[in-house]
Amino acid sequence: MKNKVIGMLLLALLLAAVPGYAAAPAPVTVPGRPEDGAENLLPRYEYALIESRQVDGRQGIAWEDGEYWVSGSATLSRYDGEWNLIGLNEAPFEGMDGSVNHIGDIDVCGGELYAGVEYFADGTARDIRIAVYDAATLALKRCYAFDPSSGQTEVSGIAVDPDHGIVWMCSWADGETGRYLYKYAMADGAYLGKVHLQCPPQWLQGVAYHDGFLYLTADDGTADLGEPDHLYRGKADPDRTSMAVTLERTFDDVTMQGEIEGVSFDRANGRLLVSYNRGAQVVLGMPLGFYEGYEEEIHEVFVYAMDARE
Repeated sequence: MKNKVIGMLLLALLLAAVPGYAAAPAPVTVPGRPEDGAENLLPRYEYALIESRQVDGRQGIAWEDGEYWVSGSATLSRYDGEWNLIGLNEAPFEGMDGSVNHIGDIDVCGGELYAGVEYFADGTARDIRIAVYDAATLALKRCYAFDPSSGQTEVSGIAVDPDHGIVWMCSWADGETGRYLYKYAMADGAYLGKVHLQCPPQWLQGVAYHDGFLYLTADDGTADLGEPDHLYRGKADPDRTSMAVTLERTFDDVTMQGEIEGVSFDRANGRLLVSYNRGAQVVLGMPLGFYEGYEEEIHEVFVYAMDARE
């Protein structure tokens, strides 16, 4: 019997070294079945549209301590609590190595503004990194390079999770890269791994952390057909390798269907903040022309009141 066991182990080692063979799958590491609890399948909040505010950036929105920050593709702006512009950085890539031209959704935490930065053109990206700015002055403080072994090929949004000390990044790109969220340490930018989204939304644009959950905006509606975009939700757990995703909100009440972008939360007043663009026809992430009645693209932040469901 002992010789038989040894023989089986040797055979397993030999097979592992042969191309086309792989080790047996790991045991189940995610306890529980999300579908067994109705609370896991329903939205956490009911949302009521309060107002929309026109801003000067098309990419992202962030909130902290009564102020707002907005990212354009190549700008960073700061607004006071009444949405008055009080700060602007029109050269946010100065001081960075490599070739970068694009900022996605942003987040602000502890007086620092976090941005996912890359070179982006015609639906493809390179030179991905995490850029950290002083939230008050909008001056660049430091950058962290992404880990190419992650498989991430684009960064559309970034979220700071202070409860777990993690910076989460999402990818807009289609295919494998858009099916994961990517984890980096807040302390030093070290890559911590990725989380497989189940079932993954398409065309992720923004990500925000709120009360133990990650909220994802997806540009998954076809604007030409009047289809709305959506907000999704998943439990933030750095120890898990996958995340069940639930539909949280359908945005059928915006001014005009266009392109959803960033997401944030006004935690003091219980508000959801969502960036939306309208008027421009966007193909592969690039504005190519305007819809009838528009001569420029309009950038808005929609503000929703949030009431927890029973």
